[in-house]
Order: sequence, then structure tokens, then C-alpha cells
Amino acid sequence: DEDFNLSQTPSHSQVQRNLERRSQDQVNQKVSELVQFLLVKDQKKIPIKRADILKKVIREYRDVYSEIINRAGRTLQQVFGLQVVEIDTKHHIYILTSNLPRVEGENLRRDNQTAKLGLLIVILSFIFMKGNSAKDGAVWEFLRRLRVQPGERHEVFGDVKKLVTEEFVRQKYLEITPIPLTDPPEFKYQWGPRAAKETSKRDVLRFVAKIQGKDPTFWMSQYNEAEATP
Repeated sequence: DEDFNLSQTPSHSQVQRNLERRSQDQVNQKVSELVQFLLVKDQKKIPIKRADILKKVIREYRDVYSEIINRAGRTLQQVFGLQVVEIDTKHHIYILTSNLPRVEGENLRRDNQTAKLGLLIVILSFIFMKGNSAKDGAVWEFLRRLRVQPGERHEVFGDVKKLVTEEFVRQKYLEITPIPLTDPPEFKYQWGPRAAKETSKRDVLRFVAKIQGKDPTFWMSQYNEAEATP
């Protein structure tokens, strides 16, 4: 049976003990995979069964299932403005409902593409934390860790390379400029004028702090810059 009965659900203290046996990186990776999985399902407005989550994402991590789904739920709420709601407690079926995201672009709101908005905010945050400029190689390496591959078609984002380097640039969320005298050619990514109008460094730093579970003042130079920027 792919699902497990409630009688088999580990207690909170058991989950904590199980967590101690797991590497934090592995658990974080599962949280990231579950967030992506739930976003894909949500785009198609398909209710999500716990059995599918266990079978396709959690797999051998079912002993820490409750911790993974709780962390994924927090990330979805803080990053994408989405709430994980159980609509059928007998069969454990979930849907995602939208709280309007705090940082929201006009184009993205019109298309109702919450996931694209989330990806954009993640990229803008990465650029800001890197000192307002990041090389293309660093951006793509960062996205690969989130299971977003530039060379592969993504179920939600489609052609990711095109979305980032053409659509976000055309919409003026990102500016990509060549770095002189690089061979092979390298590019730097910076915030575009629309990003600066529709969000703020303060919002982005707050977002990063929530994800990392730290206070914004942990990054003192970014904090000072964010507070000084209108």
C-alpha cells in the first residue's frame, strides 16, 4: 500500500529522532523537490494525494514525512503565497489555495502565473545577496539546486532559459549584459527597472531571511543597503 494508515504515522518525538539520523542537506533537498511537485500539480488544478507525494517525492524519507510537508508548506506560503489545505482527511487529499503574494508584478498577476513570480523573486534575491550583480554561471548553478535545469523543458516554467533570458528581460525585470574580455563569453545579471519599481530590496531581504530562518540584520551590508534604498 503506497499510503500508510494513521496508526502507522510516527509521533512527533519519533520524527525528531528520525530527523537526527538524516543529513540536513538531504531533508532540505526533499523539501525543495516537494515544493516543485506541488507547484506543478497546482498549475493543473489537480487535487494532490498523499499517496502520490509519498510514492513520487518522499520515497524512503516517509519516516520524516510530517516534517518535510510542514517545511514545504511554510516555503509555499512565504515564497509563493500559497496555503496547503487538506480537503479530504479520510483519503488525505490536498489542494493549494492562494493568499495574494506580497511581491507581485502586473504581468504575472494578469497571467495568474504564481510559480513564475516565485522563480523571479528567487532570482532577484540571489542577485541582491550577491552584491546586486551575479554571473550567469552562478545563477544557473543556483537554479539547478532548486531542480530548475536550463537545458530541460520544465513542466511549469516551460523553456526556463527562454523565460529567464528573454521574457524576464523583455518585461524589464532583469538586465543581462556581457562581461568584457571573457572567453567563452560570460554575462552578468542585474535587476531591471521594473523589478526596482515593483518590489524593494527590503522585501527581498525579508524573503531571504524567512527562507533561511534568520533575522534580516544577519546580512549587515545588505540590510544597510535595503534600509537606505527607498
